[in-house]
Amino acid sequence: QVQLVESGGDSVQAGGSLRLSCAASVDTYRRYRMAWFRQVSGNEREGVAIISADGDSTYYADSVKGRFTISRDRAKNMLYLQMNILKAEDTAMYYCAAATNLWRPLATVLNPTYVTSWGQGTQVTVSS
Repeated sequence: QVQLVESGGDSVQAGGSLRLSCAASVDTYRRYRMAWFRQVSGNEREGVAIISADGDSTYYADSVKGRFTISRDRAKNMLYLQMNILKAEDTAMYYCAAATNLWRPLATVLNPTYVTSWGQGTQVTVSS
């Protein structure tokens, strides 16, 4: 099972940018779809973005489309989430996730029920 460690969370002003990073303990290329989820205390964990196992395809939640970009670096076993034009409603704990289901649509797999490994989370706070 892959171990995941996130970093990069911080407090920023609305309109600012952050880049989250996630280090994987094993080579995830073509073995795992990788995703970012977020959760506000008291709410369900929601999918933000997901990238295919080969890095060629991505899918985003409507709330972040056009502002966030997910990417992966095969050589470094890293996953990233570039977040631009941040809004107060983006405030949440962000989690890196790995999923072994490689055949269902990305939009379907961007769901906690498909996740096989979670990171510990990194806090993003956006003040307006």
